[in-house]
Amino acid sequence: MTKKITKPLLLSAAALAVSFATQANIVAPAPLVSIPTHDAFFDHLRAHCGKAYEGKVTVNNPPASGFEGRLVMHVRVCEDHQLQIPFHVGDNHSRTWILTKTGSGISLKHDHRLEDGSNDPMTMYGGHTVDAGFDRVQSFPVDQYSIEEFVKDGIPASNTNIWQMYIYPEQFTYRLIREGREFRVDFDLTKPVDLPPTPWGYQ
Repeated sequence: MTKKITKPLLLSAAALAVSFATQANIVAPAPLVSIPTHDAFFDHLRAHCGKAYEGKVTVNNPPASGFEGRLVMHVRVCEDHQLQIPFHVGDNHSRTWILTKTGSGISLKHDHRLEDGSNDPMTMYGGHTVDAGFDRVQSFPVDQYSIEEFVKDGIPASNTNIWQMYIYPEQFTYRLIREGREFRVDFDLTKPVDLPPTPWGYQ
């Protein structure tokens, strides 16, 4: 004996099928995960968005040239997942630090450009956080891309680079350390300065 399916049941089944089909077509973006110390560090820097500050080299051991002239950092671009901070050295506007939330921490890249805006042969090297760090201090040990680039360019000593950034109410610090080398620039956050030119390649 065949059981008769009533019209209300058929309508209910059809509505359910439409509902499932509609849900299947909804694609929500995957969340960009992050941890509190990384978020706090990022936000402390982002609070200075649109401002520029003058700094000075406080450690350069052993002494190396290339940082003569007025040093200015500019927190120029601030997005939810990325900060772009040009680092101007005198009339050299080739350097931009790029901090990006990756879902596994924070990446630090050094975007280097030539004066015509094209990429410097050595660019986008940097590192990535490997631990929680602190609200105001993060370390970026060299990443694999950079290691391979340093080897190709004949500077394997840089394969142990660790970059560090400190962001306190009165001072921002950029620091590079490796065996036999330390370089540090401290910026005075209490005295904003006039904005520098647009960095090369970003016009």
